Amino acid sequence: MIEICEVGPRDGLQNEKIRLTIEDRVEMIKKLQMSGIKKIEVASFVNAKVVPQMANAEEVIQAIPRQDGVRYAGLVLSPNGVERALACDLDDIHVVLAASTTFNLKNARRTTDESLKQLTPLIDQAKTKGRCVVSTIGNAFGCPFEGEVPFSRVLKIAEAFLEHGADQITLADTTGMADPKQVLENVNRFNQYFPETKLGLHFHNTRGLALANAYAGFQAGVRSFESSIGGLGGCPFAPMAVGNVCTEDLIHLFKQMNEETPGDLNQLVDTAEWVEGKVGHRLDGLVMKAGPA
Repeated sequence: MIEICEVGPRDGLQNEKIRLTIEDRVEMIKKLQMSGIKKIEVASFVNAKVVPQMANAEEVIQAIPRQDGVRYAGLVLSPNGVERALACDLDDIHVVLAASTTFNLKNARRTTDESLKQLTPLIDQAKTKGRCVVSTIGNAFGCPFEGEVPFSRVLKIAEAFLEHGADQITLADTTGMADPKQVLENVNRFNQYFPETKLGLHFHNTRGLALANAYAGFQAGVRSFESSIGGLGGCPFAPMAVGNVCTEDLIHLFKQMNEETPGDLNQLVDTAEWVEGKVGHRLDGLVMKAGPA
């Protein structure tokens, strides 16, 4: 079974010039869950002055019409973010740092080691509150500022997260620098070190390799992926970063392979077209243009 975590309401919107209203963000989430998506990253708990598109996270979460069988997640970068997230009705907490210190300083205003020291004890706190914790390691496949990120560093960060009880590790290609061979090799290496750990993957399509990278991860045994409706997304702190791997394109890929995958493609295309109208520019998804096969 393929698991899809839809990150459009968070990663998808955080780089958009048009700031969707609370009502529109809630409507977006509603349409996604009605399309058959079973996990949605609905908000991030960051400084609204730095990322104004993510303001009012609590109000968005409170207004979501909950649907049985859907998990709702929030992203955090700091102790304050964890505190805010735990005060909300969320199933999953996504704890994030970047393996690249230069990028982490831009994204969280802390070095990677500083973020790790702050965040790992908070995993224990989230677990005692009954939350599932997914620890995401950004720039796991490279950094636009530092270049190659040693995978040994990624493994060391993952080990620290797991020691504090993380339920899943997600490796994120934050700025779209990965290639399929690297993904296959790194996932295999991760699985050798942590054979019992659930692993997820998060790709951006900066250089057009997101779907190929997801397929490489699938070949290496990964069944959990993050994606964004219409290919929406980007990062305010990454030069030339473009959107995430497209949800409906990714689901189409796996359905064509006869893999059990959530989501109704026709409804997802309708949702992508609705989002396209709200953000005011053409989205990158291909299935929404050509239609499901």
